[in-house]
Amino acid sequence: MQRHGMGQEMPEGNNTRTYPAELELNSTWPQLHDLLTFLSFHVSGAALVPFARSSSPADDSPSRRVVQQAEQAQSSIPRASKPQDALCDGKTKLQEGAASWGDSDGNLVHDAVDYRGCRADKSTTGGWVAAALALGIELCERLSTMGIAVNLVTYLTGTMHLPSAAAANVVTDFMGTSFLLCLLGGFLADSFLGRYLTIAIFALVQAIGTGLLAVSTEVRQLRPPPCGVHGPCEQATGLQMGVLYVCLYLIALGTGGLKSSVSGFGTDQFDERDARERAAMGLFFNRFFFFISVGTLLAVTVLVYVQDHVGRSWAYGICAAAMLAAIAVFLSGTRRYRYKRSSGSPIVHILQVLVAAARKRRSAKHPLTSSALYEDDRPEHARIPHTSQFPCLDMAAVMAGDDDNEVGHDGRPTPNPWKLCSVSRVEEVKMVARLMPVWATTILFWTIYAQMITFSVEQATTMDRRMGRFEIPAASLTVFFVGAIMLTLAVYDRVFVPLCRSLMTGRQGLTNLEKIGIGLVLSILGMAAAAICEKKRLAVVAVAAPEGRHGESSLPISVFLLTPQFLLVGAGEAFIYTGQLDFFITRSPKGMKTMSTGLFLTTLSLGFFLSSALVSLVKGCTPWLGDTINHSRLDYFYWLLAVLSVVNLVAYLVCAMWATPPPATSQAEQPQIAMAADEKC
Repeated sequence: MQRHGMGQEMPEGNNTRTYPAELELNSTWPQLHDLLTFLSFHVSGAALVPFARSSSPADDSPSRRVVQQAEQAQSSIPRASKPQDALCDGKTKLQEGAASWGDSDGNLVHDAVDYRGCRADKSTTGGWVAAALALGIELCERLSTMGIAVNLVTYLTGTMHLPSAAAANVVTDFMGTSFLLCLLGGFLADSFLGRYLTIAIFALVQAIGTGLLAVSTEVRQLRPPPCGVHGPCEQATGLQMGVLYVCLYLIALGTGGLKSSVSGFGTDQFDERDARERAAMGLFFNRFFFFISVGTLLAVTVLVYVQDHVGRSWAYGICAAAMLAAIAVFLSGTRRYRYKRSSGSPIVHILQVLVAAARKRRSAKHPLTSSALYEDDRPEHARIPHTSQFPCLDMAAVMAGDDDNEVGHDGRPTPNPWKLCSVSRVEEVKMVARLMPVWATTILFWTIYAQMITFSVEQATTMDRRMGRFEIPAASLTVFFVGAIMLTLAVYDRVFVPLCRSLMTGRQGLTNLEKIGIGLVLSILGMAAAAICEKKRLAVVAVAAPEGRHGESSLPISVFLLTPQFLLVGAGEAFIYTGQLDFFITRSPKGMKTMSTGLFLTTLSLGFFLSSALVSLVKGCTPWLGDTINHSRLDYFYWLLAVLSVVNLVAYLVCAMWATPPPATSQAEQPQIAMAADEKC
């Protein structure tokens, strides 16, 4: 009798396993019991032990050969997909388990397990119910992050007394860091924790950060005194800003950690091999973005109103409580979820291909056909066909004999992944490389988006926001932004897609690249409208407030003049966000889904950081951005962004045409392709 993991007993002669007694006694708290059960197998590795190890190596019986065939298929199937007896309710015997690796059992998901480590059953796991529980986390994340971000600039200028440009940079740096940390979350999810634990842990981190922010805005010692009637306003001290930064970046850590995993975990709940579930997965992206929009809508209306009329600490406390409730709902679905096995760090896999290709750059010759390249023993359906693009990377799959091998755990020679990579592994890196040009040309859109929650909100604070006796909070003007997103998605789903199906055979709507292009065009129009609007506002400033003093009564110009820029950029976001998300997830390798989502979200991050850099550069080189918005020429800054966006659109069109992957090469490909490989790199 040997011990394995957290007190689980594993007799050597069979595969019977028993749960730890502690877990069995926890049935009083079913949610905690489910989570602890998942953790016990996730951490101890019991759920990752192959299910048929009892036969002796010398056994050459038919049953042993069945076992060997099942073990050879293990690289593409989660380990312990059908554990035995007590672990999986005793329904599976060895022969049945080996047979279930194929496609004969249509009720089981071939690449997912349930919370106990058993192969996932479609009738009891996954689907829209499980995906909806994950969407609740995303809704509350948007409620918290956007509820803080859209009204943060007014807190920084009005309460902390920061200059206009400095306040805008604090907001964009906070948002940029939130999305940049998505790479960290994706790395941890793909390499160590898995998406489920990553979401649960970092959602809790964000809830803690939001709770601390609620406390910091309530304590008087953590903000400067109000401005006097005649004396100058006293800016926040380093300590006061330091506490604020700690709270904000703790929230950013939580946001980045969970955001890259939510969409991937949601798509994990659908089986790509099932036609019905595959169609549902296609709808998931629009539903996912709809939940984001609902969270943002609640943030810019209800939450902003609470901040301005009840208190910021109350609003931030509501955000923290909502996230804690969402975590509880998320954990309640532990039994319902499907879990995909982590395939290791995608960053390490990419580095292995690059290192192997660099080592053989001069020492090996490219073979004439792709059939001469190395491929591992993964099943045929899990292999990626060879493509002729980036032939220099193919050098990583060129076989060089014994130099490529190392001694394995069993004493036999095995390929060293830093010297020899399979064609499928090389093609995964090629797939990531094809994403990069489109990735780079979508960054500028999010720089324009940043202006909608910074300078546009500052514009609104100076304008007439009255509707009868009610005064609209300045940050709530972004409701037009969110409304444009939701309206655009509704029209696209209910009008454009059916029309497209009826007029063009085989078309299900716009492609992801077409959506991104439309979003970029609308962002240009949005910046042009913003520049025209700002010029009119400054004309009123010159007449009504020639000194441009900050804090005076609102200007005699309606705030609804800002509506066109919000509508245009909002409609652009509806197209570009869904297009980017679809592009990065569907065109990335399966094992790098979370990392590719993080890569997509870094475009938002770099867009916010680029906004901070442009604001600092323009402020240092021109008089366009003064200490107050009425002393600035914000219209010139908007025109600058419009011109840069036109240049970026041209670059995107070129990259979009290049991003389409070439057809896979066959076994009888032309030798000239291989002979010119070295010259192309």
